[in-house]
Amino acid sequence: MPTQPKLTRFNQNVLSKYQIYNSIFMTLPFDTITKTGALLPLFHETCQKGFTHQEDPTTIVDSFFEKYQARRSPESQINLLFRFIQYIERQVVLFDAIEDAAFPVVNNMDGIGTLRNLKETVTAENKLETLQKYLEEFKVRIVLTAHPTQFYPGSVLGIITDLTEAIRENDLLRINDLLAQLGKTPFFKHEKPSPFDEAVSLIWYLENVFYKSFGTIYDYIQQNIYDGKQIENDIINIGFWPGGDRDGNPFVTPEITLKVAARLRLSVIKSYYRNVRQLKRKLTFQGVEDRMGNLERELYNIITNEPSDITLPYFVSELKAVKQVIIEKHQSLYLDELNSLINKTHLFGFHFANLDIRQDSRKHDQFFNDMVDALIKSGSEIFPKNYHDLSEKEQVNILSKVKGEVDLTLIKDEETLKALNTMKAIKTIQETNGEKAANRYIISNNQTTLNVMQLFAMLKLVAFHDKLTVDIGPLFETITDLENAPAVMEELYSNPEYAKHLKSRGNKQTIMLGFSDGTKDGGYLMANWAIYKAKENLTRVSREHGVKVIFFDGRGGPPARGGGKTHNFYASLGPTIEDEEVQLTIQGQTISSNFGTLESSQYNLEQLISSGIGNSLSTKDLSMSQENRDVMTDLAGRSYEAYVNFKAHPKFIPYLENMSTLKYYAKTNIGSRPSKRGKSEGLVFEDLRAIPFVGSWSQLKQNVPGFFGVGTALKHYEDTNEFEKVQTLFKTSDFFKTLIENSMMSLSKSFFGLTRYMAEDPEYGEFWNVIYKEYETSKRLILKLTGYKELMQEEPSGKASIAVRESIVLPLLTIQQYALKKIQELEKAEVRDEEQIKIFEKMVTRSLFGNINASRNSA
Repeated sequence: MPTQPKLTRFNQNVLSKYQIYNSIFMTLPFDTITKTGALLPLFHETCQKGFTHQEDPTTIVDSFFEKYQARRSPESQINLLFRFIQYIERQVVLFDAIEDAAFPVVNNMDGIGTLRNLKETVTAENKLETLQKYLEEFKVRIVLTAHPTQFYPGSVLGIITDLTEAIRENDLLRINDLLAQLGKTPFFKHEKPSPFDEAVSLIWYLENVFYKSFGTIYDYIQQNIYDGKQIENDIINIGFWPGGDRDGNPFVTPEITLKVAARLRLSVIKSYYRNVRQLKRKLTFQGVEDRMGNLERELYNIITNEPSDITLPYFVSELKAVKQVIIEKHQSLYLDELNSLINKTHLFGFHFANLDIRQDSRKHDQFFNDMVDALIKSGSEIFPKNYHDLSEKEQVNILSKVKGEVDLTLIKDEETLKALNTMKAIKTIQETNGEKAANRYIISNNQTTLNVMQLFAMLKLVAFHDKLTVDIGPLFETITDLENAPAVMEELYSNPEYAKHLKSRGNKQTIMLGFSDGTKDGGYLMANWAIYKAKENLTRVSREHGVKVIFFDGRGGPPARGGGKTHNFYASLGPTIEDEEVQLTIQGQTISSNFGTLESSQYNLEQLISSGIGNSLSTKDLSMSQENRDVMTDLAGRSYEAYVNFKAHPKFIPYLENMSTLKYYAKTNIGSRPSKRGKSEGLVFEDLRAIPFVGSWSQLKQNVPGFFGVGTALKHYEDTNEFEKVQTLFKTSDFFKTLIENSMMSLSKSFFGLTRYMAEDPEYGEFWNVIYKEYETSKRLILKLTGYKELMQEEPSGKASIAVRESIVLPLLTIQQYALKKIQELEKAEVRDEEQIKIFEKMVTRSLFGNINASRNSA
């Protein structure tokens, strides 16, 4: 039987099932308010019809109550709206679970971009040896960040997992019970989580998903590409930021970092213990049974906090000894399962994930100067007394050769002491969990060579006196910093002491690009093009110095905030960009949507591996022609100018502050980090964190970060009758094609009918029209550019998924806008009704959850 089109598989396995299970869900009694489930479809229909007739959210809500619930008191009406919110956010969970359950059916698990497909392709082309050689060096690292866009508490994540399983098995009775449980389980967190809580919630994915999916992928590569031989390279690994990322988060202390590292170690040992127990039941033969029993006891001792001498090398050597006995004396019985466990020890060690430390360069500068002052005051000769008067070049020279040890009792400032003790914590973690456990320090907002060398010196003086076993990764964020990055790295590579350090680290240098402030600072096209050019220049500089550069992409970088196909981006890079490793941050609901189940995790990891490898094995020339580069540079420049003018609009910040949900993010209790950087009373653009910034545009259904400036840039080419130049660029540059496709997704998730009423607002009407005009221009010209009749035409199942999600949350968005309008009216009233304001503020905050979860990759 031929495979049906992906859209048909989606409609049959996702949409149809959602309609069936949602009808069951809507009949379940969850609360004292009767008929909520029956009234919600009527409200949904009222919203759809209302927006079709260009009505505003207030009119829609009022007309619904007039038509269907005229006898309700105002208080009862508000209660019903809160019940609607509860129902809708659970409908999103139901849809998530159905889509997760259908993932292996809707997506071809052996299709293009999977390892099986890659292996068959290279075998047919006689390139298996080339692939083997490449896999000996190539790595993919996904880095789970502490950035809070995952709104589901642990209890709800558990229900989603169970519901997904029940749906896959079509177990109607269990589905019914789980939907009832879902209806009664609270989604709202009454207290902010601590950084440790954030770490624990993400470790759930390590234990329940990545431990298994990473193992499956690695086993497949070993058995099918290397014919069972041992591979030295781990190929895939996990980075981890919760408990290590202290940029803007005062609650991440050295104690928290140590506690998270200990929890990671304990979690992976528990996973090994479960595997050893399972194997022990099977390996009941002479010569191996006692050995497996001993390993089980030792691992159990660690779990129960009893003394144990077991080390990773001993654990691995014992497993390998058991393997030898099985091969020689027991006909290789259960060998595959034993091999799989040995592979997991290779992937996860006793550390599970690589814990990164991150801090802002401006903070380092503060801590470093505080340390220098304390040392000079104490009479120490580590730094000359006139250190602060020296030029930057002279300071770098001193820092590169610095020797000595800092007595931390001299440091009086609490913040500085925490920072320096964090460096000691890295050393401690390496001693207990292995070097890979914590061996990278990211400097966010890195601007100069001095920023890197200050950290270099602090690490050596505080903890790593003999040998620095930490990689320093500068993060270049803004457009200016991206332009300056090659010059900074040139200075570092030319510094004999830093070059010596790199040599001891295998001549590899990690550079992070773009992260939070890329798109926020420069707009969509410029941010991505600036990163592309920076990568080219950094590749060239690094190659000249014999250094292998590893690019680490933040979600504000290439794949772009607002979602998009990450693997398509990596597959589009040409030979001028180093691509031996793919590293990127994954955060919030993107973790659960792209990697939340074994199937989706395996599929998306395989896509990432294939995109990086396919780039190198392909005969296709991905390098950009000079003409294409000129057009791309011009487009980025015009887009940047449009975006900068937009940001400079006097209503830009007031609009976000007064017309969006920006200020409500801090009230959601989803993350331990403060919602803005600075301590200023008013809202300052530079202090805005990228997640509330992007999320607020998403809640407005305006998705500005994913398209603003694109239309203006394309229009120039239409106006000058040179549109064929951008059409040629789209047809011949995979990089530009991927950018445009990702922008289409942002446009697809926009719905200006929701906020059309703002066009008439005396204060913000003109500003709203600026955004709407750019949206219309971008949409029209992207369709003209691609030749499509509608957005995302080439990806009908993805488009269908977005359409269902947007339909589910339409009533939620309507309620949110209704509440925001009520707040504005109440705040302008002569006598402020504080109680009413609080109620509607709560309504706005509560409606954030379902909207963000439904977007899946909005931040």
